[in-house]
Amino acid sequence: MSDDTIAAIATGMTQAGIGIIRISGENAIAVADRLFISGSGKSVGDFASHTMHIGYIKNTDQTEEDGVTDEVLLSVMRAPHSYTGEDTVEINCHGGIYLCRKILDIVLSCGARLAEPGEFTKRAFLNGRMDLSQAEAVMDLIASKNEFAVKNSMQQLSGAVRDKIVSLREKILHEIAFIESALDDPEHFDLQAYPEELSGKIKAFLSETGRLLLLSENGRIRRDGIRTAILGKPNAGKSSILNLLSGHESAIVTDIAGTTRDTIEESVRMGSLQLNLIDTAGIRRTEDKVEQIGVERARAAAEEADLILYVVDSSVPLSEEDEQIIPLIHGKKTVILYNKTDLKNAVEKEQILSLFETYGADKKTVSEQYPVVEISAKTQNGLTELQKLLEGIFIDPFVKWDDEVSITNLRQKKELEECEKSLTNVLESIDAGMAEDFFSIDLMDAYKHLGFIIGEEVEDDLVEKIFSEFCMGK
Repeated sequence: MSDDTIAAIATGMTQAGIGIIRISGENAIAVADRLFISGSGKSVGDFASHTMHIGYIKNTDQTEEDGVTDEVLLSVMRAPHSYTGEDTVEINCHGGIYLCRKILDIVLSCGARLAEPGEFTKRAFLNGRMDLSQAEAVMDLIASKNEFAVKNSMQQLSGAVRDKIVSLREKILHEIAFIESALDDPEHFDLQAYPEELSGKIKAFLSETGRLLLLSENGRIRRDGIRTAILGKPNAGKSSILNLLSGHESAIVTDIAGTTRDTIEESVRMGSLQLNLIDTAGIRRTEDKVEQIGVERARAAAEEADLILYVVDSSVPLSEEDEQIIPLIHGKKTVILYNKTDLKNAVEKEQILSLFETYGADKKTVSEQYPVVEISAKTQNGLTELQKLLEGIFIDPFVKWDDEVSITNLRQKKELEECEKSLTNVLESIDAGMAEDFFSIDLMDAYKHLGFIIGEEVEDDLVEKIFSEFCMGK
């Protein structure tokens, strides 16, 4: 790690009331001393840690007559009791883009260099002030869009993920150590009944990782929202449904087929859920090249969605266009919106479900797999039923969100999945009657993947990539 002193503006570049310039490094106090005129007449080097002092920033521009740039409050936090673990100084000045930049220029002219994005948090990680999961929680906290995201990020920042991962790693390491000891000293260790004993422990480990992965998926949905594609044939009422859910005219609605040529996106709240809605072009065969592009984008949206809202016009019979949609959504989480219930129906709900049966859906459970909600975009009937249904689908009743932390970071989730694969390999080796040294190999892989979550044995280029995604000044 570089031992030079870094500085950056830690607040947003806007016309705000207050701005903060952060300085961190071995010479942070010396740099601050060169530019700060204390109201008490003391040197910055004489200030105690975690104290704040009023004073002025010297104007180092010799072309200007005034001797000061701004009246400020200067905070001193000495190593190792600071965010970065290094000597840190923060200058609280009056806000404004020009003034903050001018004071930063003065700081840089006094011996600091401009910090890279995320470099303060990177130094905190490298100095052992936080592990990698906590560092990533900082970024998640800044990007939080709802109460759950804030609460979950704060739990991660307090070390909740680290504690779970460290505990599981210790259990796995104990088994690795036992196997290695037994192989080195077979006279004092009996491995005859060990495979069966280990199998029970591995199943318990898998129960822990499975729980974390369940919380991860539920947490991602609660934090980021549900990617929801609205599909249907032309004129089924997709855009009207979008407007109904969003509460305003997001999409143009006409009785002309093919009005929607491109995807339209809108985020809406339904109870405790956030739906990231994507209104798509009506799926049909068309010679119109622009509409063809829209149909392809609709197919892509369906592929990537967490949820499909399949809009069926109940006032007209099913057609070949409906049959073209079923292969796109079969097997995906789908809710059928039986739309235009204010009109006389021309298709029964059972007819819609029978389309799914032709693609392999079980006749006995098809209505549970593809629930139907009667709705009318015109009269607004059916919204309450839809909300209750979606909350039942996406909110696990066994998850106590106030007590458990969710791994919502995609990188961490992938490492957890790799750990789960390695543990599953151990079970397969036990069932196949393989030698104990094979168990040790996969256990070590599981141990390493868990370590990657908290930053143990992590490669330098990955560290660089993670912190480069941070905002400047953090």
